[in-house]
Amino acid sequence: MVRYKQTEEVLKLMDNLNNVRNIGIIGHVDHGKTTTSDSLLMAAGMLSPKVAGTALALDYVQIEQLRQMTVKAANVSLYHEIEGRPYVINLIDTPGHVDFTSHVTRSLRVIDGVIIIVDAVEGVMTQTETVLRQSLDERARPLLYINKIDRLIKELRLTPEEIQKRLLQIIKEFNSLIELYAEPEFKKIWKIDPSKGQVAFGAALHKWGLTIPIAQKKGFKFSDIIDAYNRGKEAVEEFSKEAPLYEAILSMAIEHVPPPHVAQKYRIPKIWQGDLNSEIGKALLECDPDGPTILCVNKVIDDPHAGLVTTGRVFSGRVYSGQEIYLLRSRRVERILQTGIYMGPYRENVPSIPAGNIAALLGLETARAGETLVSKEYANVMVPFEALKYISEAVVTISIEPKRATDLVKLIDTLQKMAIEDPTLKIKINKETGEYLISGMGTLHLEIALWDLKQRAGNIEFVTGKPLVVYRESIRGKSPSFETKSPNRHNRLVVAVESLNEETIRLLQEGRVTEDQDWRTRAKILREEAGWDADDARNIWAIDDNLNIFVDNTKGVQYLKEVKDTLINGFRWSVAEGPLAHEPMRGVLVRLLDATIHDDPVHRGPAQLMPALKNGIMAAFLSTKPVLLEPIYKIEVKVAQEYMGNVLKIITTRRGKIFAVEQQLNLAFIRGEIPVAEATDLADEMRSQTAGKAFWATEFYKWSPVPENLAMNIIMKIRERKGLKLELPKVEDYIE
Repeated sequence: MVRYKQTEEVLKLMDNLNNVRNIGIIGHVDHGKTTTSDSLLMAAGMLSPKVAGTALALDYVQIEQLRQMTVKAANVSLYHEIEGRPYVINLIDTPGHVDFTSHVTRSLRVIDGVIIIVDAVEGVMTQTETVLRQSLDERARPLLYINKIDRLIKELRLTPEEIQKRLLQIIKEFNSLIELYAEPEFKKIWKIDPSKGQVAFGAALHKWGLTIPIAQKKGFKFSDIIDAYNRGKEAVEEFSKEAPLYEAILSMAIEHVPPPHVAQKYRIPKIWQGDLNSEIGKALLECDPDGPTILCVNKVIDDPHAGLVTTGRVFSGRVYSGQEIYLLRSRRVERILQTGIYMGPYRENVPSIPAGNIAALLGLETARAGETLVSKEYANVMVPFEALKYISEAVVTISIEPKRATDLVKLIDTLQKMAIEDPTLKIKINKETGEYLISGMGTLHLEIALWDLKQRAGNIEFVTGKPLVVYRESIRGKSPSFETKSPNRHNRLVVAVESLNEETIRLLQEGRVTEDQDWRTRAKILREEAGWDADDARNIWAIDDNLNIFVDNTKGVQYLKEVKDTLINGFRWSVAEGPLAHEPMRGVLVRLLDATIHDDPVHRGPAQLMPALKNGIMAAFLSTKPVLLEPIYKIEVKVAQEYMGNVLKIITTRRGKIFAVEQQLNLAFIRGEIPVAEATDLADEMRSQTAGKAFWATEFYKWSPVPENLAMNIIMKIRERKGLKLELPKVEDYIE
């Protein structure tokens, strides 16, 4: 294993929190994040200057090098000196494509600041806005690096004044997004000011970069940069030595991203809902290395040689090899076999890692992204960190089957390991057809997942179906109550359903209302912000991943406590497949109004209560106005003005809507929405209709009812594909 000379220096600095920074490189796809990271690795002596900028060293997964695209977040701990003072920088390079935005979500939990990279020509794009909003949600301080200045010089041939005007325009857009999305206390102080060195600009491919203070100190003007490009490659290389990119990026990060013990004072109240005045709360706020060990997991990968590797931020105390630690969500004690820090594709084994740093742990078999680890003695009083909020949902599915039945077990095992690494990759068995279904954020997400599966599964051969759009089922309004009986006729349940209001759905999507939070806190939020009745808010039994809620409205029912878990399982089972097309329900409130439970446990088991509850829910669902929901993408296109009409036609003929059309320089900026079902071959048409001159991006936007004239046709196609009867079920099919 490679051992970097900086490892010992990094370890020494990790205890001095003033000299530690946790930062991420985030931004829109192809804006130059990994190329920028190369310069930082070069500065730390981990990469040769000859290959920096083209090596893409943190794209160390083979598919990343083949596709020239980051698909997984990569960690590295860098040693760097500024004016003789040493710093350790825990850096995460993240993907830019919307299909892999979950890696950004998980990375933001463990960092305190971000360098958001923007292409000087393309400017602020859809994913730029998305990742900025994500970083503000996690209270990670945003800074800006405007990359590819060489394009303004060589492609657009702008003058120094025009370059400055373009940069100021990007900065203005960036600050307007901070004004829009930042919390009130951060709106003003987190807006970026180029004169303070909070904006860098440069060309990562050519390894040069500047901030305004550095340019003033060294006496550089934009005319000097243009002159260097006019004189040729050697002049640009010489300029990169006088104004190295790493100096601009790292000085900006060190000066304006707070150290861990400062950042945690305002980040902890946002990401942890426990008592801030308790021993644990104070240790978290102070980032106390002598406090109880507390770590939040943001990533788990399966190393074929070492097993599961758990990555996370130590927020308090320290982790060390041999330590026994309690996993809050798994509710079990496990032993840390080895601790390490990341050096790109390598892990360096170290004895321990203190609070404020990012650690790699071996030996934890049940840890998953979002898990909270805590010292054993604090297991009963620790409150878990807030759940990770993924802004996208799995909206595309493919079926997969091994060609040989004997390979089925290995295929399932490999898929399960992949789902551990990527929680947004959903694995499901279709009981009707026996197919295995993989759902992802988009077609590219699934394409990369299948490539990964082939590498892991070795000689397993499998076949896949065509990508299919995932739908949801919901209702409008409120149902009457329905009484159902268990198969043995000894138990009776009374159930009703209604649609959740928009305020409740928003609170669920934002993660402000969750199943595992304190019920008093949850009830207060629902009463005050979503208009819930006090009894309903207090008596929530379960909330599932598709924003469905199960409420107990019964009074004085005997044996209800004994069967509560069974009924909750019945609720989850029921909402997982709606009656229209066996697609998951979404935004449905299920009420248990009354029940009669048999006194003998033999007669009130899952086989009796779960079907009874499901029948009641399905009948109530069908008695309202059921609707089929389809996923909608937000789309943003930047295209030469002569092709603007073609782009507008493409979007509108695919059932899309146009929100805004703006014109800047010779480009048209088009923003709108388009159904995912209509976007499967969008790339081909966009290229052909714009001569390949359109920059465009999509991201998941919302779920929306399918137009009534299309809904029945889509439902029947789904039912046919799943082997269901080609007629909709009726209320009478569930109620005797």
